Amino acid sequence: MTTAFDKLAFETAQAARIGWFFGQKLLAARLAKPVPAPPELRGRPMPDRRRLVADLSAVEQRRYGGREERVLADAPPGRYPPYYLQKFHFQTDGYLSDASAARYDHQVEVLFGGGAAAMRRQALVPLKRALAGNSVPRNSVVGRGARLLDVACGTGRFLREVKANYPRLHVTGLDLSPYYLSVARRELAPWSRARFVEGMAEAMPFADAEFDVVTCIYLFHELPPRIRRAAVAEIRRVLRPGGTLIFVDSLQTGDEPDYDGTLELFPIAFHEPYYESYLRADLDLLWSPGFTPGERIPAYFSKVVSYRRDGDIS
Repeated sequence: MTTAFDKLAFETAQAARIGWFFGQKLLAARLAKPVPAPPELRGRPMPDRRRLVADLSAVEQRRYGGREERVLADAPPGRYPPYYLQKFHFQTDGYLSDASAARYDHQVEVLFGGGAAAMRRQALVPLKRALAGNSVPRNSVVGRGARLLDVACGTGRFLREVKANYPRLHVTGLDLSPYYLSVARRELAPWSRARFVEGMAEAMPFADAEFDVVTCIYLFHELPPRIRRAAVAEIRRVLRPGGTLIFVDSLQTGDEPDYDGTLELFPIAFHEPYYESYLRADLDLLWSPGFTPGERIPAYFSKVVSYRRDGDIS
């Protein structure tokens, strides 16, 4: 049971956290050159367009450099799909080094002024309903309890939140970066029933209907449209009928009209080459056929959307 003291302690800790990261965000903005908005975006309302990540000097060089500086040139040939070799957010090494994995979470918190973890945690709301409701049958997946897959789990920050709330839940993290998976394994070392698999969202090494819940957090805006559709097909395959998909990603055009200008500037300022197509994607159409839309929760620059996998609960 949550007490008034628990609530006060949480609010105090959150205020300190936001102050810490937002202060670094302001410092980074002071040290960086401004990113000029295209003429068509000037004059449009934007909450704050002066955001930057750590690794500042290299980021700045890539932001104002040529295209060749934004793509990894030394990745093992054939091991990773071309779309994955971008230096997303202009960060050094893209997603393919220990150094990138070590600084990623801190960078993202600075980018969003301490709000990144809070946005991710909003996915716990539909997860609680999915686990408590009829969407997880008693004979779920070989009779050993509910199983959750986190697609593109990164460093495991969301799965850590999941296990803190549901320590007996079987969780699997899938990611294409062995470096980020290494961090995720360390993050979840205190818990059992957690495994991590290296692989692509569009070609998952899992059995049909293996999972009761699938979470997909901040992946789709970094996929080209064709790969996005392939990932949907794979999630549909590995999620059992009656199961729940919990999708978290950026706001899209029209969700919060005052933010539309910022959303359009974001891929220019932070090198997200597939983001523009995501902004205009019809999510309900993308997830059909096979999924029925559920609740939608706004979360700052993000949104949480849940879907039910169509079909009878077995």
